[in-house]
Parts: sequence; C-alpha cells; structure tokens
Amino acid sequence: MTKREARNFYYGFMLLPAQQRRAIYAAYAFARECDDIVDADLPGEEASVRLAAYRESLDRCLAGRPQGPVFLALRDAIDRYRIPHDYFYRLVEGVETDLSVRRYANFEELKRYCYLVASVVGLVSIEIFGYRGGGQTREYAADLGIALQLTNILRDVQEDLQRDRIYLPQEEMARFGYGEADLRAGVANDAFRRVMAFQVARADEYYESGRRLLPCLPRRARACVGVMAGIYSTILDDIRREPEGVLKQRIGLSAGQKLALAGRELVRSLVP
Repeated sequence: MTKREARNFYYGFMLLPAQQRRAIYAAYAFARECDDIVDADLPGEEASVRLAAYRESLDRCLAGRPQGPVFLALRDAIDRYRIPHDYFYRLVEGVETDLSVRRYANFEELKRYCYLVASVVGLVSIEIFGYRGGGQTREYAADLGIALQLTNILRDVQEDLQRDRIYLPQEEMARFGYGEADLRAGVANDAFRRVMAFQVARADEYYESGRRLLPCLPRRARACVGVMAGIYSTILDDIRREPEGVLKQRIGLSAGQKLALAGRELVRSLVP
C-alpha cells in the first residue's frame, strides 16, 4: 500500500507539524522498503531471504542498534512517541503474505490481510499524532485503514491481476456468477457490476466507522487524516459511478483536486 500511495499520502502529511511529519516519514519509509522487496518481481525464495534480512534489521533497530538512515529515523520516532514494537512486525507479516497468497477465499481472510498492511500503518500513525479515546479510537483507526485498502483493491484490480493477484474474495465472486476467466478477459457485465457494488458498499461501512477517528485527533492530525480519507472516498465514488473503469485504467485524482481537499480539511480543522 505505502509505495503506491505515497503521492496521495503526501497531501495529508504536509499538514502535520514538522516533528510529527518526520516521524511519519520514517514509519512510511520503513513500510515502503518492505513493499519494495515484495514488488521487485524477484524469485519467491530470494524475496523471502531479503525480507528475512529486513526483519533482522528491524530486530537490531528495536534492540537499540539501528543501522542505516531509515532505521535510525524509525528508532527516533519509536522512542519519541512510544510506538509499540509489535506493529512493525505485523506490517512485515502482512507484506510477507504477498509472497505466498495470491487469492483470498473469503472476506475474513482478506480483512486480516488489510489489517496487517493498512490498519497497522494507521495505528502507528495515531501514536505519532496523539489521540483520545483509548481502544475505541484504535478500532476507528483500524477500520479507516481497511477502508483505504479496500479502495486500493478495487482501483487496482487490473494492475494486481498482471501480478497474478486477485484480492476480490473468491466466495463473493462466485456468489454473483463472476469468474476469474471473466476478470482476465475484462468482462464488464452485470455480474461484474454486482460484485463491485457489493465491495463498494462494504468499503462505505468501513469509511463510516473510520471517520469517527477524526474528532479524537488533534487539529492538524485531523486535517491530515481527513485529506487521506477524502482522497480515497472520492476514488471510491468514481468506482461506484463507473465500476468498469477499473478494467481500463487506474482511477485517481489530479493534483489540483488533492490540493483542494487539503485546503478544505485544513479549514475544517480550525473550526472548534
């Protein structure tokens, strides 16, 4: 998620205070390096070896012996904001999933994956932002992460298929009568539209829960998260209107649209 979404995240991160922004960049640099290992199209065994070595670098970092600029910055962020170590291991676990899992039988399997690769990033982020509300707020952050990742999955159906990855739950595709062969052939029939409508409705539910995170955050962080939620929910709306579009091209927002969202959320954050 982190590598492909860097251009979208930037418009939220730029609203943060400098110290928090540096910490967020460190956490996302760590996540991006993990992603790079998996997405480098290396033979499976070589990618596994590299990811294991990266986990060992994380071990050293968390033991107080960071090496290299990313881990030095990450260690500073962890110490400064007391970020739980387990979050970083969960993220590596999620990235590692892409080395062996190419299909998801049902939503429960997919939800676990989304939690590891996206919710955990959100949980790290709110430790940096600061928040009120305890465990309930963490649930909101986790749900927003799932909403963002579900949006990515719908937007990137074609791109993921080229890597022989299908994240749409197999059980749900079968329920609506849409098969993998249809997807590979780019068939945009009623069955496809029903599959997509079902996925969009589920993402809506996670956005509804995830947006409850915003009042629990400090103002600048609220604006940051509001921008990211706004960008991705707008992409989801585009998919809702024209689901077959994901079979043709990657749906996204222009820089101008993202800047407008950033300005709107910054103004909203200033309102008591």
